Amino acid sequence: MSVVKSFSVGNGDMFYINHNSDNFTIIDCNLSDDNADRIIEEIKERSANKGIVRYICTHPDQDHFGGIELLDDAMPILNFYVVENQAIKDEETVSFKRYCQLRGSDKAFYIYKECTRKWMNVGDGDRSASGINILWPDTSNKYFKEALAACDAGESYNNTSAVIRYSVANGASVMWLGDLETGFMESITDSINLEKTTVVFASHHGRDSGKIPDSWLEKLDPQIIVIGEAPSRHLNYYTGYKTITQNSAGDITMECVDDKVHFYVSELSYTKDDLDDEGCSAFANYIGSITVETEYTL
Repeated sequence: MSVVKSFSVGNGDMFYINHNSDNFTIIDCNLSDDNADRIIEEIKERSANKGIVRYICTHPDQDHFGGIELLDDAMPILNFYVVENQAIKDEETVSFKRYCQLRGSDKAFYIYKECTRKWMNVGDGDRSASGINILWPDTSNKYFKEALAACDAGESYNNTSAVIRYSVANGASVMWLGDLETGFMESITDSINLEKTTVVFASHHGRDSGKIPDSWLEKLDPQIIVIGEAPSRHLNYYTGYKTITQNSAGDITMECVDDKVHFYVSELSYTKDDLDDEGCSAFANYIGSITVETEYTL
């Protein structure tokens, strides 16, 4: 069994993957005095028996690394995966300073399209790979170079986001898009390898500004799109697709077992009538399941 969890952290992102191997992955964070103790305690507990724990930061925005110093102090980050950049900020928060320290340290591994890494996507006789692959950025792509220049000048950061795909052998796949903007995604459609993916976390927390373009959706053909936390007036609700909206659902836990994904949420009043009822109870507040449609997996 593999578990993917999306925490409800306000206008920001934080996820973990408890792999069905000796791997544990944290993607982004937005910790505060209100949520840090609870979330860090859970992550420490879930990762305690794992040999490899990695942290991936999709891009250098405060709502994707907020409170990273709290996490790093509580359970030191030894493997810091990041798109190489020299981002600057007018206001250097404590979190940004820690991000910069990690980014420039020997703990950093710079991610890019089709990069390889033990034990991210290369296994050996002692430990299997995590099932994570990096689909973007292509550091030679002209649109990425423009986005990186804007990032390093402190102008904008969204379009330096990594695209991350996790797949379970013979099972589900999940994709993260960071805060990529719609126009940028359209410009790189022919430069990124997209394939059918079970669950896609909508870019930019589900905002209209990050609506996944049709040219991507046709290739991804997602069974579920998770719409993150942002003011409702800014959200795109992806008509025609099954969705889970984190504003209403709270924390979202996905239990990936064989060819099934079972969904649980923290908000007791949240229900979904377009999911299958398989009577699952591994976690609290089960809302339904899907059967993974045919796709290529690792």
